[in-house]
Amino acid sequence: TAEKPAAFRMSFDPDKLSRPEMFDFHGVCMTHFFTDNWENIQNFQARPDDILIATYPKAGTTWVSYILDLLYFGQIERQTSIPIFERVPFLELIVPSFGSGKDLADNLLTSPRLIKTHFPFQFVPKSFWEQNCRVIYVARNAKDNMVSYFHFDRMNRIQPEPGEWSSYIHRFMEGKMVFGSWYDHVNGWWKKKQTYSKLHYMFYEDLIEDTGREIDKLCSFLGLSPSVEEKKRVTSGVQFDNMKKDDMANYSTNFVMDFKISPFMRKGKVGDWKNHFTVAQSEQFDEDYKKKMKNSTLQFRTEI
Repeated sequence: TAEKPAAFRMSFDPDKLSRPEMFDFHGVCMTHFFTDNWENIQNFQARPDDILIATYPKAGTTWVSYILDLLYFGQIERQTSIPIFERVPFLELIVPSFGSGKDLADNLLTSPRLIKTHFPFQFVPKSFWEQNCRVIYVARNAKDNMVSYFHFDRMNRIQPEPGEWSSYIHRFMEGKMVFGSWYDHVNGWWKKKQTYSKLHYMFYEDLIEDTGREIDKLCSFLGLSPSVEEKKRVTSGVQFDNMKKDDMANYSTNFVMDFKISPFMRKGKVGDWKNHFTVAQSEQFDEDYKKKMKNSTLQFRTEI
């Protein structure tokens, strides 16, 4: 119920959180905030109507979560009283004295349950595949994704310190990021799509270019047929500026984030990387990118 303080809003001192160290976990860089509950998460019991929203961090997770939440549950009271990170739990997150995403997911009363993860596909609890759950994966071009992740790491107290931008680029290229290499992540999920028919693979850039069109594709994947009015309502509700102003969508009620450093929702644009990369950095990155993506059929746009 709305009156009961939810797990993620318990009063505790966020300044007591110390930034974590990264370590290698089954071949992927992780921190303890996402591995401490590993066994429970692997044993998570998915239901056939669960919908899993999977992304590399900062690729449009909250955006797509919000679209799905509106499509299924409409503009009701929960939209104004329950933050999106409680309506769509972050499965693998566990913060001491703060709650676990798995517990939130287990206690969700909605049907379908909308659940998000940043896991590479091989870490996803097997019950999601066994129950033949629908999965929505959102991918974003590497340069914009990295810029967004950099600003996120600056303001999020449960992420490692990002350090300088110039060294951050190298860390990103080497895959030394929480949740591992962007390249492995987007390609791993792309390959999974070839063998798992209930996976809808979306691109952040397409969503920016034509939100309505992408919502239509989502609805067709999910078997939903909203009325013209409903679709209009969803499309305008999920415009970046509307979400950025909405305290239930913009993470301003989440204590682990320091909005004095940067907002959680910063620009929501394609091509902001040009304001961060020098020409030399961009050329070096592009060369490395070509090598890493040479065997992939995935195509990204860095501008639209």
